[in-house]
Amino acid sequence: MKNLKYTLFIFLGLMVFIGCSPSTNITATWKNPDLSESGFNNILVTAMVNNVSARESLETELALQLSKKGVLATQGMNLFPPDLRDEKMGSKSELLNAINENKFDALITINLVESEMETRYVPGTTAYAPLNSFGYYGNFWGYYNYWYPTVYDPGYYDTVKSYFLETNLYDAETEKLIWSAQSETVSPGTIENLSEDYSNIITRKLMNEGLISANSNGSEM
Repeated sequence: MKNLKYTLFIFLGLMVFIGCSPSTNITATWKNPDLSESGFNNILVTAMVNNVSARESLETELALQLSKKGVLATQGMNLFPPDLRDEKMGSKSELLNAINENKFDALITINLVESEMETRYVPGTTAYAPLNSFGYYGNFWGYYNYWYPTVYDPGYYDTVKSYFLETNLYDAETEKLIWSAQSETVSPGTIENLSEDYSNIITRKLMNEGLISANSNGSEM
């Protein structure tokens, strides 16, 4: 019975953990109807956020997920580190030179459109356990005293933060916008924590729409 009690503790702990995990959903997408480019496999990933740690996390994780699909992906920070002067980072000639030298065929930009916070009430949870499952717990107090501390998780107020990201895919040669998506990530804790969840979903979406493909020099991992 003690093992069952500990199992219930673990189960409730997992429910709390799952409830606190980030959740990312793509809320809208757009694809240029006048362009048919697809199958990009050498991509520059640039996160347009002020926070250096967040930028590094987003670029690194998305580049990693793309590489797992056989796509060559480079973080923008590798070409334009945050210690460079703003005027150099904003120079079109510098960017175009980097694109040509590295033979990128597409560019992905990540932009934090908005973040918002709300407070909501999270109701408590109870675990139902029929009496006949516990044999000798046949009297009220024995049953109540044993299970009450473990089966009820009181409700609480929780502050939930949401991040809204816009992801754009550009053709490197024409600079035309090929595809755009807006996504919402709820309760990541920090913007760094949302990177893995966001990158997985965006990469999967790009694959499903035929916008990226494995590089000819390698195969999908």
